[in-house]
Amino acid sequence: MSKDEVILRFQNASFEYGANCKIFDEIDCAVRRGSKVTIMGQNGAGKSTLFQLITQKLKLESGELFITNGVTIAIARQVIPRDELNLTLRDFFQKAFDDSVKAGLRKDIGKIHDIDPRIDEVLEVVNLKGHSKLHDRIVKSFSGGQQARILLASALIQDSDLLLLDEPTNNLDKAGIEHLTQFLINYEKTVIVISHDAEFLNKFTDGVLYLDVFTKKMEQYVGNYFDVVSQITSRLEKENRANALLEKKIQDNKDKANFFANKGGRMRLVAKRMREKADEMEEEIVDVRREDKTIKPFTIQAQPELIGEIIKITEYGIINPKNHKPVRRQTKIALRRNKHLLLKGPNGIGKTTLLESIATGKNPGSAILPGTRVGYYRQDFSTLNFEDSVYDSLMSVMEKKIELEMRTVAAGFLITGDMIYTKIGSLSEGQKGLVAFARLLLQKPGLLILDEPTNHINFRHIPVIAEALNKYEGAMILVSHVPEFVEKIRIDEILDLEK
Repeated sequence: MSKDEVILRFQNASFEYGANCKIFDEIDCAVRRGSKVTIMGQNGAGKSTLFQLITQKLKLESGELFITNGVTIAIARQVIPRDELNLTLRDFFQKAFDDSVKAGLRKDIGKIHDIDPRIDEVLEVVNLKGHSKLHDRIVKSFSGGQQARILLASALIQDSDLLLLDEPTNNLDKAGIEHLTQFLINYEKTVIVISHDAEFLNKFTDGVLYLDVFTKKMEQYVGNYFDVVSQITSRLEKENRANALLEKKIQDNKDKANFFANKGGRMRLVAKRMREKADEMEEEIVDVRREDKTIKPFTIQAQPELIGEIIKITEYGIINPKNHKPVRRQTKIALRRNKHLLLKGPNGIGKTTLLESIATGKNPGSAILPGTRVGYYRQDFSTLNFEDSVYDSLMSVMEKKIELEMRTVAAGFLITGDMIYTKIGSLSEGQKGLVAFARLLLQKPGLLILDEPTNHINFRHIPVIAEALNKYEGAMILVSHVPEFVEKIRIDEILDLEK
């Protein structure tokens, strides 16, 4: 088969959620065999929806989706569905095959009798160590970073022609991202990736599909990520210059038309022609592509009345990376107001488990000052009730239920219009993250506990979030594998769980 063969094409394709929520409007794009393409766009622009259309979980309202006959498709999702968390690893991988067959993404090959060696091989690819002992382990017992590797492995094990990766670097530590990057550089089949990680994308991407959240159109570019950013910037500058010149000519014609109209007689006919010319030039003004909106700078107010040690940690548990057994360790950490603690450690060592035990009061070696409001940002958004509307979710954390204040905060996080009445479960992962941050502002916590707060978040928003956390005057415990993000936040103390 030719590498130049188009294996996937959208033609005049439109899709909407309900009558008033258009996602795409007559988009056109093509993906060639062996290419490595990135999908870009603001949170809520429809990136994950595009994947659901390709995997036939959703159907187009109009237009066509062409997939070359016989092409098999596998998707590495952003998160493991809640109803699959209690499966064993072996059953989880078998289900990945079964689901692909049910969705029509591959032919039925029945029960995979040699699945154990396949699992070992693919876990080696995603750099998940000790894999020979993991087959009967329950999926939810793995850390967030390990689950990210498992999601990737569940797609790779199918050896499909088209690989769809949805935010594959979320929860991965530095070693995991480097391993994935090298894999994609060497991968010979077709890959489409959704990611907000610019450095990661730039190392393997040869094309970009950009979903414009404002026009509902798709733009297709050739080149790596930084090439595309340069192309977009150059085009914007050219269009703005052309528009500025046109607007000057239009204003000149209108000024002259007004002058001649006041002269009367035949001059009025000249004025009419000049106005018509101005109208024609106005139609030539290009609708310049608007940049993605960025969330507004914000401040998380700290609970004011707290005095003394807000949290004290004397003991904590980890998972020994060598033998995967739990270990208890002693420490001496006390956080007062305006003190920030960074928790470090590789995937699987127990960072998320430790944060959860501290936030819920189940860690016997930590104590939180009574009366402290704890703002807990979980990487899987399980602190959110997915059945709640955004409106109810935001109002529920407010001490004083002032709707105007709630709506003002929500608008700062791009939560506007009908989105305020949407169920949390219907939002994109990035939008759930913005709702979670809006809740922290409205809660005004004395202790912030943040587990990978940049996951799923548009890269334009990350500097704004970092600045807010840097200025936060309460006590804070942070876990993040993104060094560029951490560098922008004042850290007073580090607890390295690996040492």
